[in-house]
Amino acid sequence: MRTNKRYTRSILTVNGKVEFTRYVLRPKTKVDQAALMANEGITSIVPMDYYLGILGLPFKMTVDAMLEVAFWAQNQSSYQAAEEALLKAVGIRVNDDTVRLVANCIGSRVFEKDCESAEMAYKKLISGKLSFPESKKPGVLYIETDGAALNTREKDNDGSTWRENKLGVVFSSDNIHFWTDQKGARQHRIEKREYVSYVGGVDEFKKHFFACAIRNGYGSYGETVILSDGATWIRNMKEELFPDAQQILDYYHLCENVNEFAKQIFNMVESEYRPWADRICERLKKSHFKSVLDELDNIDQKRMDRASVNLPGYIRNNINNIDYAAYIKKGYFIGSGAIESGNKIVLQKRLKQAGMRWNTKTAQCLLTLRAKQESGLWYQDVVIPILRYYNSCRQIPK
Repeated sequence: MRTNKRYTRSILTVNGKVEFTRYVLRPKTKVDQAALMANEGITSIVPMDYYLGILGLPFKMTVDAMLEVAFWAQNQSSYQAAEEALLKAVGIRVNDDTVRLVANCIGSRVFEKDCESAEMAYKKLISGKLSFPESKKPGVLYIETDGAALNTREKDNDGSTWRENKLGVVFSSDNIHFWTDQKGARQHRIEKREYVSYVGGVDEFKKHFFACAIRNGYGSYGETVILSDGATWIRNMKEELFPDAQQILDYYHLCENVNEFAKQIFNMVESEYRPWADRICERLKKSHFKSVLDELDNIDQKRMDRASVNLPGYIRNNINNIDYAAYIKKGYFIGSGAIESGNKIVLQKRLKQAGMRWNTKTAQCLLTLRAKQESGLWYQDVVIPILRYYNSCRQIPK
């Protein structure tokens, strides 16, 4: 080997930029060059890169620094804000373009691993090899999902740049803390939950969603409840993946439809539509849906034609999911507040700021990281796998 060139370089670490001098060693003969390429897949050896643990790493920064950059990229409102936070919080000076590239790199690796786990879980399901314990533990596993629009740089066949991000959340009654406030009202807080986010169609999302449910105990609890807005794709997914679960139509979403329907049939006269809507919602909450349907069927057709919301059809399509009196008696939630807040925390807070438009792959990478952080799985599902992937010299604590 011979010393070919001397370079002065710097790398990013969690303690900031470190400058060093590196020597590049190259084989003296073409035979040795060919042997090095054949055996190691490289044309030169850089001892300092070996020593610093950055050989083969992108961006010329340590894995620890990459993980810091990825964390702040998903945690701040923009890549520019992440650039500023990195410098202020951990002393790493890196521009916003590099922040984006690092987040894409880390996020894509984590997403690939999630895809592998999702595919494995779904294959077990359809092959019949998935087994559940015969003895179920007490409690309820809650499963909620919803879709929300994301503005992208890619147009579909209709010229629209909007894509749907499907978000799922799973949590159990074991991880819900209840208390009574000063006014005597019962309050609750979900202390542990897992989010899964997918930009695209239901065929792939359902695999990720099912794997998430399995990780959180689906099949082990005595009861499983699915809360949703009643969309057809959710009903179909429920029948395929969670046939034993009780699906519940989000009561508050139903009331929104009742109010919209009332406004239209009463020509926006608030003194007429509001009392009527409140009365219908209260009757539905008491599970008097049959009498509500009778009343709706007797409304004059001319008034019905003014309504864009097909309330009778909506109720009939969800007739098996609106027995709210029974659900309340069992202690079930009847509102999908967890997924509504999830859309704000995972999607809107980071990816729906003013003027933001996304490459679909970039959005998926960032949403994957957001979901891991908000699920409390950053160390488990991001740090440890990334360290292992890059063969970091640092010993991983157990």
